[in-house]
Amino acid sequence: MVFKRLLGSLGVGGPTVDTVLAPGAVAPGGVLSGQVHLRGGSGDFAIEHITLELVARAEAEHEEGESHGVVVFDRFVVGGGLRLAEGAEHSVPFSVVLPWETPITELYGQQLGIVLGVRTELSVAGAKDKGDLDQLAVGPLPVQEAALEAFGQLGFGFRSADLEYGRIGGTGQQLPFYQEIELTPAPQYAHDINEIEVTFLATPGGMEVVLEADKRGGLFSSGHDAVTRFTVAHDDVHRQDWNTLVDGWVRQVLEHRSAYGSHAAYGQGHGGSHEDHQHHAGGHRSGPGVGTAVAVGAAGLAVGVVGGLVAAEVVDEVGDFFEGDDEDEGGED
Repeated sequence: MVFKRLLGSLGVGGPTVDTVLAPGAVAPGGVLSGQVHLRGGSGDFAIEHITLELVARAEAEHEEGESHGVVVFDRFVVGGGLRLAEGAEHSVPFSVVLPWETPITELYGQQLGIVLGVRTELSVAGAKDKGDLDQLAVGPLPVQEAALEAFGQLGFGFRSADLEYGRIGGTGQQLPFYQEIELTPAPQYAHDINEIEVTFLATPGGMEVVLEADKRGGLFSSGHDAVTRFTVAHDDVHRQDWNTLVDGWVRQVLEHRSAYGSHAAYGQGHGGSHEDHQHHAGGHRSGPGVGTAVAVGAAGLAVGVVGGLVAAEVVDEVGDFFEGDDEDEGGED
Protein backbone atom coordinates (compact mmCIF):
# COMPACT_ATOMS: atom_id res chain seq x y z
CA MET A 1 0.00 0.00 0.00
CA VAL A 2 1.69 3.20 -1.18
CA PHE A 3 0.44 6.73 -0.58
CA LYS A 4 1.73 9.69 -2.63
CA ARG A 5 1.22 13.27 -1.59
CA LEU A 6 2.37 16.66 -2.80
CA LEU A 7 4.50 18.48 -0.26
CA GLY A 8 1.87 20.79 1.16
CA SER A 9 4.26 23.06 3.03
CA LEU A 10 6.06 23.84 -0.23
CA GLY A 11 2.92 24.68 -2.16
CA VAL A 12 1.93 23.69 -5.67
CA GLY A 13 4.89 22.61 -7.77
CA GLY A 14 6.89 21.12 -4.92
CA PRO A 15 8.64 17.74 -5.13
CA THR A 16 6.77 14.53 -4.41
CA VAL A 17 7.93 11.49 -2.45
CA ASP A 18 6.96 7.85 -2.85
CA THR A 19 8.46 5.33 -0.42
CA VAL A 20 8.25 1.68 -1.44
CA LEU A 21 9.01 -1.00 1.15
CA ALA A 22 10.50 -4.36 0.23
CA PRO A 23 7.73 -6.97 0.01
CA GLY A 24 6.99 -9.34 2.88
CA ALA A 25 6.82 -9.06 6.64
CA VAL A 26 9.84 -8.14 8.75
CA ALA A 27 10.53 -9.67 12.17
CA PRO A 28 11.18 -7.55 15.28
CA GLY A 29 14.87 -6.68 15.36
CA GLY A 30 15.05 -7.42 11.63
CA VAL A 31 16.10 -5.26 8.71
CA LEU A 32 13.49 -3.17 6.91
CA SER A 33 14.62 -2.13 3.43
CA GLY A 34 13.16 -0.21 0.55
CA GLN A 35 13.51 2.80 -1.71
CA VAL A 36 12.53 6.45 -1.33
CA HIS A 37 11.63 7.76 -4.79
CA LEU A 38 11.74 11.52 -5.28
CA ARG A 39 10.39 13.48 -8.21
CA GLY A 40 11.35 17.11 -8.70
CA GLY A 41 8.75 19.85 -8.89
CA SER A 42 8.55 23.03 -10.95
CA GLY A 43 11.92 24.25 -9.72
CA ASP A 44 15.15 23.13 -8.09
CA PHE A 45 14.96 22.07 -4.44
CA ALA A 46 17.62 21.31 -1.83
CA ILE A 47 16.69 18.11 0.03
CA GLU A 48 18.33 18.55 3.44
CA HIS A 49 17.15 15.39 5.18
CA ILE A 50 15.09 12.29 4.36
CA THR A 51 13.75 10.79 7.56
CA LEU A 52 11.71 7.64 8.16
CA GLU A 53 9.43 7.50 11.19
CA LEU A 54 7.96 4.27 12.56
CA VAL A 55 4.45 5.04 13.78
CA ALA A 56 1.77 3.01 15.51
CA ARG A 57 -1.86 3.49 16.41
CA ALA A 58 -2.13 2.92 20.16
CA GLU A 59 -4.85 3.04 22.78
CA ALA A 60 -4.55 5.08 25.96
CA GLU A 61 -6.69 4.66 29.07
CA HIS A 62 -7.53 7.66 31.23
CA GLU A 63 -10.18 8.91 33.62
CA GLU A 64 -12.52 9.89 30.81
CA GLY A 65 -12.26 6.45 29.21
CA GLU A 66 -10.16 5.37 26.24
CA SER A 67 -8.72 7.19 23.25
CA HIS A 68 -6.55 6.35 20.26
CA GLY A 69 -3.58 8.23 18.88
CA VAL A 70 -0.59 7.91 16.59
CA VAL A 71 2.73 7.30 18.36
CA VAL A 72 6.19 7.68 16.78
CA PHE A 73 8.43 4.93 18.16
CA ASP A 74 11.61 5.30 16.10
CA ARG A 75 13.24 7.63 13.56
CA PHE A 76 15.97 7.07 10.97
CA VAL A 77 17.72 9.62 8.76
CA VAL A 78 18.29 7.72 5.50
CA GLY A 79 19.46 10.46 3.16
CA GLY A 80 19.82 14.14 2.42
CA GLY A 81 22.31 16.72 1.28
CA LEU A 82 21.20 16.54 -2.34
CA ARG A 83 19.78 18.93 -4.89
CA LEU A 84 16.72 17.80 -6.81
CA ALA A 85 16.50 19.52 -10.17
CA GLU A 86 13.22 20.51 -11.80
CA GLY A 87 11.34 17.38 -12.90
CA ALA A 88 14.28 15.11 -12.01
CA GLU A 89 13.85 11.67 -10.46
CA HIS A 90 16.08 10.32 -7.73
CA SER A 91 15.91 7.15 -5.60
CA VAL A 92 17.46 6.62 -2.18
CA PRO A 93 17.79 2.98 -0.99
CA PHE A 94 17.64 2.31 2.73
CA SER A 95 18.02 -0.48 5.26
CA VAL A 96 17.09 0.14 8.90
CA VAL A 97 16.79 -2.18 11.90
CA LEU A 98 13.42 -2.40 13.63
CA PRO A 99 13.29 -2.16 17.43
CA TRP A 100 13.15 -5.55 19.11
CA GLU A 101 9.84 -4.67 20.77
CA THR A 102 8.14 -3.80 17.48
CA PRO A 103 4.61 -5.31 17.68
CA ILE A 104 3.70 -8.14 15.35
CA THR A 105 0.92 -7.38 12.89
CA GLU A 106 0.32 -10.83 11.44
CA LEU A 107 0.37 -14.50 12.39
CA TYR A 108 0.33 -17.35 9.86
CA GLY A 109 -0.07 -14.68 7.20
CA GLN A 110 -3.29 -13.34 8.74
CA GLN A 111 -3.59 -9.77 10.07
CA LEU A 112 -4.13 -9.35 13.81
CA GLY A 113 -5.63 -5.86 13.69
CA ILE A 114 -2.43 -4.02 14.68
CA VAL A 115 -1.66 -1.10 12.37
CA LEU A 116 1.92 0.17 11.99
CA GLY A 117 3.26 2.59 9.43
CA VAL A 118 6.46 3.98 7.95
CA ARG A 119 6.15 7.72 7.42
CA THR A 120 8.61 9.59 5.21
CA GLU A 121 9.53 13.13 6.18
CA LEU A 122 11.37 15.49 3.84
CA SER A 123 13.24 18.53 5.07
CA VAL A 124 13.41 20.95 2.15
CA ALA A 125 14.81 24.48 2.45
CA GLY A 126 14.04 24.60 6.15
CA ALA A 127 10.46 23.28 5.75
CA LYS A 128 9.38 19.80 6.85
CA ASP A 129 6.55 17.72 5.50
CA LYS A 130 5.27 14.21 6.12
CA GLY A 131 5.21 13.27 2.47
CA ASP A 132 4.40 9.54 2.41
CA LEU A 133 2.89 6.89 4.66
CA ASP A 134 3.14 3.14 4.09
CA GLN A 135 1.74 0.24 6.04
CA LEU A 136 4.35 -1.88 7.83
CA ALA A 137 3.94 -5.67 8.13
CA VAL A 138 5.73 -7.39 11.01
CA GLY A 139 5.79 -11.16 11.51
CA PRO A 140 6.69 -13.03 14.71
CA LEU A 141 10.12 -14.06 15.88
CA PRO A 142 10.61 -17.84 16.13
CA VAL A 143 10.11 -17.81 19.91
CA GLN A 144 6.94 -15.74 19.57
CA GLU A 145 5.57 -18.05 16.91
CA ALA A 146 6.47 -21.15 18.93
CA ALA A 147 4.76 -19.81 22.06
CA LEU A 148 1.61 -18.81 20.16
CA GLU A 149 1.56 -22.15 18.36
CA ALA A 150 1.66 -23.88 21.73
CA PHE A 151 -1.27 -21.81 22.99
CA GLY A 152 -3.18 -22.87 19.87
CA GLN A 153 -2.32 -26.55 20.36
CA LEU A 154 -3.44 -26.36 23.99
CA GLY A 155 -6.86 -25.13 22.86
CA PHE A 156 -6.60 -21.36 23.29
CA GLY A 157 -8.16 -19.19 20.58
CA PHE A 158 -7.37 -15.75 19.21
CA ARG A 159 -9.75 -13.00 20.38
CA SER A 160 -8.05 -9.69 19.51
CA ALA A 161 -4.81 -7.72 19.66
CA ASP A 162 -4.13 -4.10 20.49
CA LEU A 163 -1.43 -1.65 21.52
CA GLU A 164 -1.64 -0.10 24.98
CA TYR A 165 0.10 3.21 25.61
CA GLY A 166 2.07 3.00 28.88
CA ARG A 167 4.64 0.78 30.54
CA ILE A 168 4.58 -2.53 32.41
CA GLY A 169 6.31 -1.94 35.73
CA GLY A 170 9.31 -4.07 36.60
CA THR A 171 10.08 -5.08 33.02
CA GLY A 172 12.77 -3.99 30.62
CA GLN A 173 10.22 -2.40 28.28
CA GLN A 174 11.76 0.17 25.92
CA LEU A 175 8.90 1.42 23.73
CA PRO A 176 6.21 3.81 25.02
CA PHE A 177 3.53 1.16 24.41
CA TYR A 178 3.15 -2.62 24.59
CA GLN A 179 1.18 -5.17 22.61
CA GLU A 180 -1.51 -7.34 24.17
CA ILE A 181 -2.68 -10.46 22.35
CA GLU A 182 -5.95 -11.57 23.93
CA LEU A 183 -6.77 -15.27 23.87
CA THR A 184 -9.92 -17.16 24.73
CA PRO A 185 -9.31 -19.88 27.33
CA ALA A 186 -8.74 -23.51 26.45
CA PRO A 187 -11.58 -25.79 27.61
CA GLN A 188 -9.55 -27.13 30.53
CA TYR A 189 -9.13 -23.57 31.88
CA ALA A 190 -12.50 -22.10 30.95
CA HIS A 191 -13.88 -22.50 34.48
CA ASP A 192 -10.93 -20.53 35.92
CA ILE A 193 -10.34 -17.65 33.49
CA ASN A 194 -12.31 -15.47 31.09
CA GLU A 195 -9.30 -14.69 28.89
CA ILE A 196 -5.53 -14.50 28.96
CA GLU A 197 -3.44 -11.62 27.58
CA VAL A 198 0.04 -12.25 26.20
CA THR A 199 2.70 -9.54 25.89
CA PHE A 200 6.11 -10.15 24.30
CA LEU A 201 9.05 -7.90 25.20
CA ALA A 202 11.94 -9.00 23.00
CA THR A 203 15.64 -8.22 23.41
CA PRO A 204 18.66 -9.32 21.36
CA GLY A 205 19.18 -12.22 23.76
CA GLY A 206 15.67 -13.47 24.36
CA MET A 207 12.08 -12.76 25.15
CA GLU A 208 10.24 -11.64 28.25
CA VAL A 209 6.70 -12.99 28.20
CA VAL A 210 4.08 -11.29 30.37
CA LEU A 211 0.85 -13.21 30.96
CA GLU A 212 -2.22 -11.63 32.47
CA ALA A 213 -5.23 -13.80 33.21
CA ASP A 214 -8.70 -12.40 33.83
CA LYS A 215 -9.71 -14.88 36.51
CA ARG A 216 -13.30 -15.82 37.17
CA GLY A 217 -14.80 -15.15 40.57
CA GLY A 218 -16.25 -17.82 42.82
CA LEU A 219 -19.51 -17.96 44.71
CA PHE A 220 -18.13 -15.81 47.52
CA SER A 221 -15.35 -13.96 45.70
CA SER A 222 -15.00 -11.55 42.84
CA GLY A 223 -12.82 -12.08 39.79
CA HIS A 224 -9.42 -10.43 39.48
CA ASP A 225 -6.34 -10.23 37.27
CA ALA A 226 -3.27 -12.39 37.87
CA VAL A 227 0.01 -11.35 36.23
CA THR A 228 3.11 -13.48 35.77
CA ARG A 229 6.34 -13.00 33.80
CA PHE A 230 8.66 -15.52 32.15
CA THR A 231 11.80 -15.36 30.05
CA VAL A 232 13.10 -17.58 27.28
CA ALA A 233 16.20 -17.33 25.08
CA HIS A 234 16.03 -17.13 21.30
CA ASP A 235 18.42 -20.08 21.11
CA ASP A 236 15.98 -22.26 23.06
CA VAL A 237 13.33 -22.22 20.35
CA HIS A 238 14.20 -25.72 19.07
CA ARG A 239 15.10 -27.17 22.48
CA GLN A 240 11.90 -26.44 24.35
CA ASP A 241 8.86 -28.64 24.71
CA TRP A 242 6.66 -25.63 24.06
CA ASN A 243 3.34 -27.23 24.91
CA THR A 244 4.63 -28.31 28.31
CA LEU A 245 6.35 -24.97 28.90
CA VAL A 246 3.33 -22.82 28.00
CA ASP A 247 0.96 -25.08 29.93
CA GLY A 248 3.24 -24.59 32.94
CA TRP A 249 3.12 -20.83 32.46
CA VAL A 250 -0.68 -20.81 32.46
CA ARG A 251 -0.89 -23.05 35.52
CA GLN A 252 1.53 -20.81 37.38
CA VAL A 253 -0.54 -17.74 36.55
CA LEU A 254 -3.60 -19.47 37.99
CA GLU A 255 -1.78 -20.69 41.10
CA HIS A 256 -0.35 -17.33 42.18
CA ARG A 257 -2.55 -15.21 44.37
CA SER A 258 0.16 -13.37 46.19
CA ALA A 259 3.46 -11.84 45.19
CA TYR A 260 6.91 -13.34 45.71
CA GLY A 261 10.39 -12.05 44.97
CA SER A 262 13.13 -13.61 42.88
CA HIS A 263 14.76 -13.49 39.46
CA ALA A 264 15.08 -15.98 36.62
CA ALA A 265 17.59 -16.41 33.84
CA TYR A 266 16.75 -17.02 30.19
CA GLY A 267 15.11 -20.38 29.69
CA GLN A 268 13.38 -20.12 33.08
CA GLY A 269 10.22 -18.47 34.27
CA HIS A 270 9.21 -16.34 37.21
CA GLY A 271 5.80 -15.28 38.35
CA GLY A 272 4.15 -12.69 40.52
CA SER A 273 2.83 -9.17 40.13
CA HIS A 274 4.31 -6.51 37.83
CA GLU A 275 6.80 -5.66 40.56
CA ASP A 276 7.33 -9.02 42.28
CA HIS A 277 8.40 -12.42 40.97
CA GLN A 278 8.89 -16.07 41.90
CA HIS A 279 11.59 -18.31 40.45
CA HIS A 280 10.35 -21.23 38.37
CA ALA A 281 12.47 -23.53 36.21
CA GLY A 282 11.30 -24.06 32.64
CA GLY A 283 11.67 -27.41 30.88
CA HIS A 284 14.25 -28.12 28.20
CA ARG A 285 12.91 -31.41 26.88
CA SER A 286 12.80 -31.72 23.12
CA GLY A 287 9.38 -31.32 21.59
CA PRO A 288 7.75 -31.02 18.18
CA GLY A 289 9.60 -28.81 15.74
CA VAL A 290 8.24 -25.40 14.88
CA GLY A 291 7.53 -26.48 11.31
CA THR A 292 5.38 -29.37 12.49
CA ALA A 293 3.59 -27.21 15.01
CA VAL A 294 2.63 -24.55 12.47
CA ALA A 295 -0.07 -26.71 10.91
CA VAL A 296 -1.60 -27.54 14.29
CA GLY A 297 -1.23 -23.99 15.55
CA ALA A 298 -2.92 -22.64 12.45
CA ALA A 299 -5.88 -24.84 13.26
CA GLY A 300 -6.01 -23.28 16.72
CA LEU A 301 -5.10 -19.62 17.08
CA ALA A 302 -5.44 -18.75 13.41
CA VAL A 303 -9.02 -19.99 13.27
CA GLY A 304 -10.17 -16.81 15.00
CA VAL A 305 -8.36 -14.72 12.42
CA VAL A 306 -9.35 -16.67 9.33
CA GLY A 307 -12.92 -16.86 10.62
CA GLY A 308 -13.35 -13.16 9.90
CA LEU A 309 -13.49 -11.92 13.49
CA VAL A 310 -11.00 -9.15 12.79
CA ALA A 311 -11.04 -8.80 9.02
CA ALA A 312 -13.52 -5.91 8.94
CA GLU A 313 -11.89 -4.24 11.95
CA VAL A 314 -8.50 -4.37 10.26
CA VAL A 315 -9.83 -2.49 7.23
CA ASP A 316 -11.45 0.13 9.45
CA GLU A 317 -8.30 0.55 11.55
CA VAL A 318 -6.13 1.02 8.47
CA GLY A 319 -8.47 3.66 7.11
CA ASP A 320 -8.74 5.48 10.43
CA PHE A 321 -4.97 5.35 10.91
CA PHE A 322 -4.08 6.98 7.60
CA GLU A 323 -7.02 9.40 7.51
CA GLY A 324 -6.52 10.48 11.10
CA ASP A 325 -2.79 10.92 10.63
CA ASP A 326 -3.18 13.89 8.31
CA GLU A 327 -5.43 15.61 10.82
CA ASP A 328 -3.16 14.89 13.77
CA GLU A 329 -0.06 16.10 11.96
CA GLY A 330 -1.61 19.14 10.32
CA GLY A 331 -0.21 21.52 12.90
CA GLU A 332 3.35 20.24 12.86
CA ASP A 333 6.25 22.06 11.30
